[in-house]
Amino acid sequence: MGEFLTDVATLREQARAHMSRGSVTDAYGADRDRVVEVLNQALATELVCVLRYKRHYFTAQGIAAQAAAAEFLQHATEEQGHADMIAARITQLRGEPDFDPDTLTSRSHAEYDASDGLESMLREDLVAERVAIASYSEIISWLGTGDPTTRRMLEEILAVEEEHAEDMLTLLDGLATVA
Repeated sequence: MGEFLTDVATLREQARAHMSRGSVTDAYGADRDRVVEVLNQALATELVCVLRYKRHYFTAQGIAAQAAAAEFLQHATEEQGHADMIAARITQLRGEPDFDPDTLTSRSHAEYDASDGLESMLREDLVAERVAIASYSEIISWLGTGDPTTRRMLEEILAVEEEHAEDMLTLLDGLATVA
């Protein structure tokens, strides 16, 4: 079995030296301030998605509205869970989660949507999921090995966003069959 890269005495000394940093140690390999900034954009994206899905849940009408509304509600709940995970990680990184409603849409990668028709809702939700997939994929790649905890969290969220995209596509395909 190999040696530690840093001796135990040094690890202990470093751990005591900056206790106010919490989980962010000298081994943290990313630009913490930039990671917090990027995570606040992801937080805004998730919150905008919650609001969009909630609106679609309450306003969906038509022959396939019941199935779509159930998906909209489930997705809103899951997106809120993502937002909570991201906010918690921002706090772990000694940052401040930004919930400011005045700047939410300008910081979000996804757009808010106020479509009236079910097909338009589904299309806009699919677009938003594809935006989230692309942006999370880029962030994950950018993080590399610099922040494995944030990377793993985003990989978990990414997997759910991919499921959401498939759900929206399935509902869109089903809508085309009904029409």
